[in-house]
Amino acid sequence: MGDVLAGNHAVWEFDSDSVLIRFARGIRTPRQSRLLHALGERRIPLEAVSAVTVTAGKRDTVVLRAVPRPGADPLMEAAAGQLREVCDPYRLVLPGDRAPHADAFADALRSRLGPEAAEPSAHFLVDVPRPPLQLKAYDARVAFDGAAVAFHWSRTGATSTKWKAGDRRYPLAELAGVQWSSPDGPGGHLRLLLREPRDTEPDPRPSHDLAAAVFAVGHGSVHESLPFAAAVLAALRGRTPVATCPSPRPSDDRLEHLSELHCAGLLTDAEYVALRDRFTAELS
Repeated sequence: MGDVLAGNHAVWEFDSDSVLIRFARGIRTPRQSRLLHALGERRIPLEAVSAVTVTAGKRDTVVLRAVPRPGADPLMEAAAGQLREVCDPYRLVLPGDRAPHADAFADALRSRLGPEAAEPSAHFLVDVPRPPLQLKAYDARVAFDGAAVAFHWSRTGATSTKWKAGDRRYPLAELAGVQWSSPDGPGGHLRLLLREPRDTEPDPRPSHDLAAAVFAVGHGSVHESLPFAAAVLAALRGRTPVATCPSPRPSDDRLEHLSELHCAGLLTDAEYVALRDRFTAELS
């Protein structure tokens, strides 16, 4: 399409197969929208969009919103409906007199949506920040290098439970998911969901859970903690679930070991197939 629509805090550029959203600061940009500034820009494939709406906004404005397909954007999946409107990266606010332009853009975008738009996406389609990533929470510094999440407890913020237990490192293979609770509400935290507890059942209190970091004012802000959680979630979903692991070709211990690594989430589909085919060629 090649059209451009400039709003109060972002510029949307529509191509034949995607929408490039560039977030910008401005005199009308809300202070609460630091998440948008942190994202910088995002390319949203049209296959990641389920619908487009145009509604009346506050103070003589009009709001154009692309509705993401469930399961298409790890950022929105991690947010789980906790984002305030002002932080919604799929929402563009325009002056009221630009309503005809918003309607025209919405119609053009709708015309590009395929029949799968109404269905949840089986895979993430929108990119998120890539590791290595760092997050400063109230009771820990959390790091993600692409292979594992590490907690380095703070001497001043961590409870005695965490401090006595020592720093923790959780490889992706040990994780079943990640839970983000917004720091804008009470009890904000980042919690890793483990496949199997290492020692005892996780403590429901984030301040005592060795796989959780607690947020507070100035620690774990939305624009820092949500992209971090989304990156971990995207890495986890990029691995093959145990239930869908294919069985190895017979006759070599290396192939069995390879399948075990694949099922544990330590090898992607592409890595598994490449190594399996190489070992099979060596056997033949």
